[in-house]
Amino acid sequence: METALIETPLGIATIIGDKNGISVISVAEEGVISECISTVLQEAVSQLQDYFEGKRIDFDFTLNPKGTEFQQKVWKSLLDIPYGKTRTYLEQSKILGDVKAIRAVASANGKNPLWIVVPCHRVIGTDGSLTGYAGGLWRKKWLLEHENPTTQQSLF
Repeated sequence: METALIETPLGIATIIGDKNGISVISVAEEGVISECISTVLQEAVSQLQDYFEGKRIDFDFTLNPKGTEFQQKVWKSLLDIPYGKTRTYLEQSKILGDVKAIRAVASANGKNPLWIVVPCHRVIGTDGSLTGYAGGLWRKKWLLEHENPTTQQSLF
């Protein structure tokens, strides 16, 4: 496994992956920026930088997250939420076929190992509120405003 740390507007992103794909992208307040990025991680780093610069709305590098079958199903459903749009936890549960699984879906969202790329930040409360984000609600708000600056007043 290779690791790279890059600076983003939201903190230091850690990217972990190998020839089979990227398995982790997370964010922290601090870290030592990588001076050299391995070939395996270069595309992910480049695409993330493009995203933050407003030049990219989707990602096409290979993902390889580790999780249960249910978590994988939930994370895959997150990839269907378009850039600049949101979905509620209830809507996500309905799409996955079980309205009663809303808490399990929310839990799986919270365990998403691929920050931004698997867009769990696009899932909001049924009442339109910002709820539950492992990276902190301020980051969720920033990401939603970055993706859709014209509707920020209606979202928050």
